[in-house]
Amino acid sequence: MTASELNHAPEQAERADQAGHAAPAEAAPTRLNRLNSRRRRAGVTTALTLAAFAGSTLLASSPADAATIEARALSIAASKHGDPYRYGAAGPNRFDCSGLTYYAFKHAGKSLPRTAQAQYNSVQHISKAGLRPGDLVFFHSGSYVYHVGIYAGGGKVWHAPYTGSYVKLEKIWTSAVWYGRIR
Repeated sequence: MTASELNHAPEQAERADQAGHAAPAEAAPTRLNRLNSRRRRAGVTTALTLAAFAGSTLLASSPADAATIEARALSIAASKHGDPYRYGAAGPNRFDCSGLTYYAFKHAGKSLPRTAQAQYNSVQHISKAGLRPGDLVFFHSGSYVYHVGIYAGGGKVWHAPYTGSYVKLEKIWTSAVWYGRIR
């Protein structure tokens, strides 16, 4: 039975009953209920996944393509959780900080330069008030950018912090940060 037939099965059973005929032998309403239940579960799972990545921040103020790229890059970075840090590495199984952002955005469909400073120089600079998940967080000392991560919401970033560590989600630990958005 096709999906279209499943959707019309209750109507057919009602018409058959009204005409004095027996309902179809199949338990179509039961099949329809199972199909709708699966659809609802899939929708809830999708909504929960998006909420986990987006936090409580809405992405409605951005163009749809940019939001999609940001969300994909964030998801890619999160999928690398636990991969070891390695200076100069840009994936797929080892990363330094800018290697992680480079890799995540490349696989989301947007190119970035390779180093943290060059990434900072190439993005649109934004204020903390405009920050949303998927934006870049640049850690700096004076005018020198020394570290970068992808903002996950809730004051946290996905990043590859240092030798001996691994890709992880961590609270932003300093106020010496700048923010950027891929153009």
